[in-house]
Amino acid sequence: MDLYNFFNSSAAYRVRIAMALKGLPWDHIGVNLRAGEQDRPGYQALNPNRLVPTIQDGRQTITQSLAIIDYLDRKCPVPLLVPADGQARTRVLELALTIACDLHPLNNMRVQKYLSARLGIADADKSEWVAHWLTAGFSALEPWLPADGGWCVGDAPTLADCCLVPQVANAQRAGFSLDPFPRVRLAYEHCMRHEAFRVAAPSAQPDYIAAH
Repeated sequence: MDLYNFFNSSAAYRVRIAMALKGLPWDHIGVNLRAGEQDRPGYQALNPNRLVPTIQDGRQTITQSLAIIDYLDRKCPVPLLVPADGQARTRVLELALTIACDLHPLNNMRVQKYLSARLGIADADKSEWVAHWLTAGFSALEPWLPADGGWCVGDAPTLADCCLVPQVANAQRAGFSLDPFPRVRLAYEHCMRHEAFRVAAPSAQPDYIAAH
């Protein structure tokens, strides 16, 4: 499988975690979002939304991280990242969709670029925007997570963990304190003890660029 990827994309990070958990090999094809490579006609033809990740598996091309992970669950159902049924399935989807639909889109790179370049929002105000939506999102997640740490749902990693870890990494990069959200912090720390989460981290990717 080819994974069109950018080290600092949290959506691509989700997919990298899922593939590592399933032990699936993939080939990295870099799309530098900072340099605008997602806007090139060739990539736009592949992914009209001009985002990463995109996966090509044979003749099949899939965009959107949650759709990709659903495809991987069907292609390689061990381990199953979205439980087949019951309350566990509902809770995993609640957590994952809270992050992927309500929290992440408000703070991603293209939104922040628009706030700065188009609306002229000052950096301090943009930081306040980021902190506001992180607070709202983590406040929603906190009561759903186990108080004593561990995986987000149940006794194994799920889609919820695949979504939580990149979002916490984004928050840390923004200098956001997790002190008010101890359950979020404990879940993140638990995940990062697992090899799959470590090999999927931005700093482990071939296109990683250290911050200056």
